[in-house]
Amino acid sequence: MVSVIRQEPEAAPASFEAYVAARGAALVRFAILLTGDDQRAEDLVQDALAKAYLRWGRIRRADSPDVYLRRLLVNAARSWWRRGANREVPIEHVVDRPAPGDLGGEAADRDQLWRLIVRLPHRQRAVIVLRYYEDLDDATIAEILDCEPVTVRTHAMRALQRLRGHLDAAGAS
Repeated sequence: MVSVIRQEPEAAPASFEAYVAARGAALVRFAILLTGDDQRAEDLVQDALAKAYLRWGRIRRADSPDVYLRRLLVNAARSWWRRGANREVPIEHVVDRPAPGDLGGEAADRDQLWRLIVRLPHRQRAVIVLRYYEDLDDATIAEILDCEPVTVRTHAMRALQRLRGHLDAAGAS
C-alpha cells in the first residue's frame, strides 16, 4: 500500500487589513513614544499605512512588515518638521488641567522620565523606544534605523548616560 502524504499549501501571508487590525494599535503606541504627541502620532501612522498599502504585496513578500512600517514611522517622525504646514503655533497662555485620577509616585516618576526621553536627540530616543518599549534586539533596531548594531549600542549608552545625568541632577535639587 502506498501512502500519500498530502501537503497543505502554505498559509498566505496576512492581508493588509488583517495586519492593521493586529498591529495598528502597537504602531500608534510606537509613534506616540517617538513623537510625544498623540494626534501627530496618529497622523504619522495613517500616512505610513497609506504608503504601505500601495506596496503591500512587496512588503508582505519581504516577510518584514513590522520592520518596514517602523522604519517608515521613524523617518516620518524625523522629517515631520521639514513640512512647512506642520509648524506649531505658540499661544500666549497655556491652561493647565489637573490629571484625572490619583497620580501616585510611580506615575510621577514615569512622567518625569518620559519628559527626559522626549528631550533626547531623535536617534537616541528612537533607540530607547525600540529597545525598552518595543523590546527589540540590537540587530532588529539596526535594521529599522538603517545602521550597524554597534551604532545602536552607542546611541543607547549615550541616551542612558544622559538620562541618568538628568535624573541625578533632578534628585540633587
